[in-house]
Amino acid sequence: MSDSNARDESAIEDGDYGTQDPHGETHHQKNTVHQRLRANSSIMQLNKILVANRGEIPIRIFRTAHELSLQTVAVYSHEDRLSMHRQKADEAYVIGKRGEYTPVGAYLAGDAIIKIAKEHGVNMIHPGYGFLSENYEFAKAVEAAGIIWVGPEPKTINDLGDKVSARTLAAKADVPTVPGTEGPVAKFEAAKEFTDEYGFPIIIKAAFGGGGRGMRVVWKQEDLKDSFERATSEAKSAFGNGTVFIERFLYRPKHIEVQLLGDNYGNVVHLYERDCSVQRRHQKVVELAPAKDLPQETRDAILNDAVRLAKSANYRNAGTAEFLVDQENRHYFIEINPRIQVEHTITEEITGIDIVAAQIQIAAGASLAQLGLTQDRISTRGFAIQCRITTEDPSEGFKPDTGKIEVYLKSVRLVATAYDLMVETGFRELSSLHTMTLCWSSALATAQRTRSLAERCFVHWSNSVFAV
Repeated sequence: MSDSNARDESAIEDGDYGTQDPHGETHHQKNTVHQRLRANSSIMQLNKILVANRGEIPIRIFRTAHELSLQTVAVYSHEDRLSMHRQKADEAYVIGKRGEYTPVGAYLAGDAIIKIAKEHGVNMIHPGYGFLSENYEFAKAVEAAGIIWVGPEPKTINDLGDKVSARTLAAKADVPTVPGTEGPVAKFEAAKEFTDEYGFPIIIKAAFGGGGRGMRVVWKQEDLKDSFERATSEAKSAFGNGTVFIERFLYRPKHIEVQLLGDNYGNVVHLYERDCSVQRRHQKVVELAPAKDLPQETRDAILNDAVRLAKSANYRNAGTAEFLVDQENRHYFIEINPRIQVEHTITEEITGIDIVAAQIQIAAGASLAQLGLTQDRISTRGFAIQCRITTEDPSEGFKPDTGKIEVYLKSVRLVATAYDLMVETGFRELSSLHTMTLCWSSALATAQRTRSLAERCFVHWSNSVFAV
């Protein structure tokens, strides 16, 4: 491989973009968040950020942190000692002694991570997504240690982490929700009472989790008891709490989510919406921004409701309000994810706003106005698509798979074109995927002037990137 091709391949691996966006501007030309952040006196006093995560999201955060002249710190389990995220950081430290934690348990060892941060002069901790990102006790402990938490206030995380509580908050803010139980359902008899009143189909959901775990759709009475027991057992195993709640099941709804940013001064803005309707086993597969085939009236109502709900929760930093839209284009709130999302990149593509940079600045004390992120200054251009590369076994019904990646091929040629293409990944050849981690390893994204061009480009590109 030539030196130039090596640089191109490295750029793809790191998640870097092509030279120009669909509108003939570089992302850094049209994105002023970095410059405003450097000028912020609060951030000038900070110099080191730790990302308490693994895979592609630490690499994504490190990229922005380096652009902001921040030193970066990775933490890793013993099994991840050769991982990409460790190699992309300025400093990297193993969590615990060999054998002390499981490959996943290391990233849940909050006390050990905070200890590393304090020992090495870390000013800020970013949780990424998954692992400890929605653990309010970890967020409290970070702040108690005198370290800035790059995320919502711990109380907000706790309030919104309970989906029953979030439904109550939505009702108080006059935001519509799917008909469901008013509180948690602990016993099968209560579940039967709900179905006696509302009928079928219903969906049973874990009150303290997500990602499709602890979730069961029930179509008929004879399946209710078994589904209820399975959902509570799975929720208990996955989240340490078997509490569930029940909603009416909407058949083939659109899944629309709104990207939100809030500061420490009561201000909240939206960065428009994403369509995450293409899912398998309640896991997102393809994400689009902006949403397609959504009436403007419905879009406006969803955006307004998302902002109103976030303000009522005194929301700070980045988050996502999620809604279902039925076949009559009526929308219903389902949850707020109090963290950055995997699919945040396509919102960045259509708005030109670096969400991670905004997160860091907000955590450092800047207002949205100081960032230039007032609602009237936020607009969209073009269309973006993201698809997740998943590790699955087709011979076993596409169940999540683990093991070592033997071959990982990437198209280099297309990066040299005028297309705006990106691979976000935390893996390369010979990387290992452990049990109990996410079954997706990378994400493909493209942004173009029109939806048809984005779709055409995406199909060609996705055919040239795969792992086995």
